[in-house]
Amino acid sequence: MRILIREASIEDASLIAEMTRLCWSERVASNSSGHHESVARVEQDLQRGGAFLLSVDDKIAGSVRWLPSDTEAEVWEILRMGVLLDHRGASLSQHLLEAVIHHAQAANISELRLAVRADQPRLLDLYAAYEFEIAPELEYSHAFSASTPPMMMRRWLKR
Repeated sequence: MRILIREASIEDASLIAEMTRLCWSERVASNSSGHHESVARVEQDLQRGGAFLLSVDDKIAGSVRWLPSDTEAEVWEILRMGVLLDHRGASLSQHLLEAVIHHAQAANISELRLAVRADQPRLLDLYAAYEFEIAPELEYSHAFSASTPPMMMRRWLKR
């Protein structure tokens, strides 16, 4: 298996929107906005932040995005990380997570944040293995329609 991670460009917005919808299909609760990901939303995210695409044997298999915090200059939020169903179980999401961590370190970012939906508790252990800590003092900064807000996690890159 040949794995490649590359930074996405604005030209990848349509691909990323489709990838997000496919990754969310039958995996994430139906009230998640990821099921309705639009090219316009992805373009906006890419203009403000960035994304990585993961390929396995020259076929796109996953993606992840990051956005700068609206209120804190040295904070990024990781969002919309997903791997296609056919490639799950091979720990590929870890490659995406590591790519964002290394990119943030190179950009001199001090903190990474992410949100874990209440219906995805198994992800808490994955992120904890990468030094993310539960941060109940943080509030989810995006619109959220479910009754239970997601659990916020953070990783300090420098203090």
